[in-house]
Amino acid sequence: MKSIVSYGPDIKCYEVSEVNRNDLPSFEPGSHIDVHVPGGDLGVRQYSLCSDPKEKAYYRFAVQREAAGRGGSRAIFERVALNSEISISQPRNNFPLRTTARRHLLLSGGIGITPMISMIFELERQGKDYLIHHCARSPESTAFLDLLEPLVAKGRAFIHWDNGDPANGLNLSAALKEFEDGTHLYYCGPPGFMEAVSTASVHWPSDSVHREYFSPTVNPTNLNSLGSGNSEYGFGPPFQVKIASTGKVIDVPNDRSILSVLRDHGIEIEAQCELGVCGTCRTGYLAGDPDHRDFVLEADEQSCQMTLCCSRSKSPLLVLDL
Repeated sequence: MKSIVSYGPDIKCYEVSEVNRNDLPSFEPGSHIDVHVPGGDLGVRQYSLCSDPKEKAYYRFAVQREAAGRGGSRAIFERVALNSEISISQPRNNFPLRTTARRHLLLSGGIGITPMISMIFELERQGKDYLIHHCARSPESTAFLDLLEPLVAKGRAFIHWDNGDPANGLNLSAALKEFEDGTHLYYCGPPGFMEAVSTASVHWPSDSVHREYFSPTVNPTNLNSLGSGNSEYGFGPPFQVKIASTGKVIDVPNDRSILSVLRDHGIEIEAQCELGVCGTCRTGYLAGDPDHRDFVLEADEQSCQMTLCCSRSKSPLLVLDL
């Protein structure tokens, strides 16, 4: 761990380099890494990279301590110090910039600024047309304020401080009222912010809207679909999956995820969050009608892929490209 920068009491930005000081793999704007929480008792958490994608000497990622979370952020705050060693994955990208866009509109709430920072580095380098609106509680709790302030002066960024009352923040309905052809919208933030942006942008073409969830959000369409292998959610009617390579047909009961059932049959699928937000378990399908319950796949991806940790099937049989 090369450096740790605090943004208020609950956000820290960590800078990591390879132990032998070798170059790190390059990454695309919007990418994230898996961070193995030190101690081995809390598994893996995903964090967006917020450094320049062209910088290979180090990665930066920011962590917000969540008092009511699953413990990963608290453990990183408590267990990671300068010169600590941590294990991370190769970068993966579920939230890329669209190269065909003529204009990029970025909306972030709180710690949702992190993937936007790497995007801004790239957009600035390429001289692209972009604008970012960032929503936060106060200047003291605003991560990367030092990077945003010069962009405010250039007219590229607007910061909205609401002091805890969203009504005092960005007017999303006004900001998203008009869709301009060629503009792509990217947004990331806490669940309430994500739902508000989704509602305000409902009239935008789906292929021009892109989002990344840090955690699942609960709404009427997914209230009963979060998690995997937890019967309290009542996943839905049973169905079958067919393994295309072998022809094997496997029953998926109403209280089990596809992922957990496949594991019972010796079919190991890489997975991390198992909540439908990281995209690690995305898998192709060849036939059937998936019931997509994830928070990561976009409409064009859903036509040929699905996440096995939380999604189910509307048809009696799904044929998986395995």
